[in-house]
Amino acid sequence: MNTLDIIAVLVCLAAAFGLVNEHFLKLPNAIGLLAVTLIASVAVKLLNWFVPGLGIGAEALRLVEEIDFHDAVMEGMLGFLLFAGALHVDFTALRSQRRTIAVLATFGVVLCTFLIGFGFHLVTGVPFTVALVFGALISPTDPVAVLGILKTAGAPHQLETKIAGESLFNDGVGVVVFLVVAAIAFPPAEGGEGPGAVEVLELFAIEAVGGAVLGLAAGWLVWQLTRHVDDYGLEVLLTVALVMGCYSGAAALHMSGPIAVVVAGLLIGHKGLPEGMSERSQVYVTKFWHLLDELLNAVLFLLIGLELFVIDWSEPRYVLAGLAAIPLALLARFIAVSIPVGLFGTKDGAVQGSRMVMTWGGLRGGISVALVLSLPATEHKPMMLAATYVVVVFSILVQGLTLGKVVRRFVPQQTA
Repeated sequence: MNTLDIIAVLVCLAAAFGLVNEHFLKLPNAIGLLAVTLIASVAVKLLNWFVPGLGIGAEALRLVEEIDFHDAVMEGMLGFLLFAGALHVDFTALRSQRRTIAVLATFGVVLCTFLIGFGFHLVTGVPFTVALVFGALISPTDPVAVLGILKTAGAPHQLETKIAGESLFNDGVGVVVFLVVAAIAFPPAEGGEGPGAVEVLELFAIEAVGGAVLGLAAGWLVWQLTRHVDDYGLEVLLTVALVMGCYSGAAALHMSGPIAVVVAGLLIGHKGLPEGMSERSQVYVTKFWHLLDELLNAVLFLLIGLELFVIDWSEPRYVLAGLAAIPLALLARFIAVSIPVGLFGTKDGAVQGSRMVMTWGGLRGGISVALVLSLPATEHKPMMLAATYVVVVFSILVQGLTLGKVVRRFVPQQTA
């Protein structure tokens, strides 16, 4: 199948499964689509097991194997999804909570990496450096999963902004941490060595800081261009060019594409829309990115469900590793959240119940799956892949579906 055929199949499946969810499960779009896809995937596996002559399972596996999940997410959809999310974030509220968000998106990711890695090493017995890789890929909260579910959770505005803002930035930082730890755990062949301390600092500075500067410069340029244009079609095209140029340019310069498009999206949302576009253009640009966000979200959650086919479930210890990783991830998240909330809670307007809601709202998603799939084929990869998938599915289905209940349980209703 060529690329167009694969895209056609994915969009048709997303539409069909979306209709099933709309009429039967009636869950939030993203969660419902993942649930329907998982049900369909399990049904195909069972049908293939009982009636192997049909060959349905083999065809489904062939389709999924032809999809490069890592490239589809990290090099295809992620930039557009991050920009769409950043475009609608309340920048004023985000700035007022910058201390907590900054600590969570940097120190919090590193702390979670070590806590989860240490626990995973003790539970599974894999080498500590390999366990750190698992900690790095599962630590960042996924902005795609978080932003989609927060819309229906009913959290207070300042708490929603805090979770959304953190999730937009910590994936870029998390990818940098993952690259560093993976280089140490899986050094290049021919006797190569992983990066040293100086190289790590240089990599982080170039990736994170460089990405932010690039996004700021590109976003400012597009903002200035829109001030001299009054054509909503062209202005939509300028924002699309901004995302694609920013993300590709960051990759070419070895900078963080996710951080670049998030910064650009925040600038366009805060300055470009109100000061650079007419009211009509603002409506069209906003609706375009909302619709694109919905479409790509649907395809992404469909892809997550389909990845069930490529995971080796024959070893019970793989599933047990994933089940053990769930409380590890939640405990590490709670500790990482408690530190900045305790330090800056009063200054950043933290509400009662912030720790519990931010812990339970720290969802994992497609980025974690994409990162684990990018690892080299080693004896530990099947376990890490299965464990990542278990954590991601639990995160989206269980935490996502119950986040509203956690908000109502721990946050006083008068502030919700």
